[in-house]
Amino acid sequence: MSETVFLQRVVLRNYKSIGHCDIQLGPLTYLVGGNGAGKSNFLDALQLVSDALNGSLDNALNERGGLSEVRRRSRGHPTHFGIRLEFCLPNGRQGHFAFNVGALKDRGYEVQTEECVIEGIGKGPFYRIQRGKLRDSSEATFPAVTADRLALVAASGMAAFRPVFDALSCMSLYNLNPKLMRELQKPQEGRLLKSAGENIASVIGHLERVNDGQTKVIEEYLHVVVPMVHGVQRKQVGPMETLEFRQDMAGSKDPWRFLAQNMSDGTLRALGVLVALFQANRDYSPSLVGIEEPETALHPAASSALREALVRASQNTQIIVTSHSPDLLDDRNISMDAILAVVSEGGETRIAPLDEASRESMHQHLFSAGELLRLNQLEPDRAFLDAQERRQTELFGSGEA
Repeated sequence: MSETVFLQRVVLRNYKSIGHCDIQLGPLTYLVGGNGAGKSNFLDALQLVSDALNGSLDNALNERGGLSEVRRRSRGHPTHFGIRLEFCLPNGRQGHFAFNVGALKDRGYEVQTEECVIEGIGKGPFYRIQRGKLRDSSEATFPAVTADRLALVAASGMAAFRPVFDALSCMSLYNLNPKLMRELQKPQEGRLLKSAGENIASVIGHLERVNDGQTKVIEEYLHVVVPMVHGVQRKQVGPMETLEFRQDMAGSKDPWRFLAQNMSDGTLRALGVLVALFQANRDYSPSLVGIEEPETALHPAASSALREALVRASQNTQIIVTSHSPDLLDDRNISMDAILAVVSEGGETRIAPLDEASRESMHQHLFSAGELLRLNQLEPDRAFLDAQERRQTELFGSGEA
């Protein structure tokens, strides 16, 4: 796998609409499916891990309406949800982080089981937690843990587990909101674009200071996507800040300058996507970037430039995007292995690689993924889904059934 692939495998159980999924990820992964299929829930599971590590599990759950809104609602299913992330750290060491969260009778919750293993038990650092108590660990001493928090937060103070914490907490997932990007913003640190893009002026300003080359890349792609726009920069407005765009105007020799308040949703979303993709700098580099429907509000003609930007960014940072746009996928150079089909059946989200017919059509260059999507022929591999249902991958231990 590419050295940019941080998350190699994701296993989810009973997370929102996802009853069970077990999928592999590459440097660039497209989650493709119709509205309501559950694509967003996959990204949200990764976001929950990042939120719980950067803040607390309690806040992460409450922001989503509590445990009852997070775990899958279905008769006969257990009252817990579980997540397993298999990773490759920047130093090349592989491992996994897994936990499940269950309900208590008093409407509270507990982390029933949690483990972090690097290189395998007996080969590298590891710990295993059971209901707030340390079961065993490779380390002679271990910080105090409680059942309502992820132990990795406490373990992040130990050199053995800090790289795992850093990488998982640096996953950045985006559902960009042009309304928030358009408003005047309070100056912030700007090392990392927030999930809705609400601090984008600070991020642009930070990149101008520490990595102007990335700013130029962003401006080049923005000009291709929105040809009238020639550049963008942070602009201070009293104690607040915003973005200032340079844009062609008919009859004018030089570009005019417009503040973000006067720019279209499509332009602001395009900028947000590009900043999310190319925000890496000497102060901060996301381990993974996930973007909800990056093509939203963009003209179909911009799809080619957006695809190119996604591919270029994935050479340095692992990228996951959700999409139901045939235009974005209308390129016969997109690898069939880069696409995961997402469908909803009986209220349950199911995720799988493409079926044999879709793969063969793409392999023979008969159709692009976008053309198959237009024909409603981009289907998940049923044999994969059936095998996954029978196997029900374990969240803990080696991860094999």
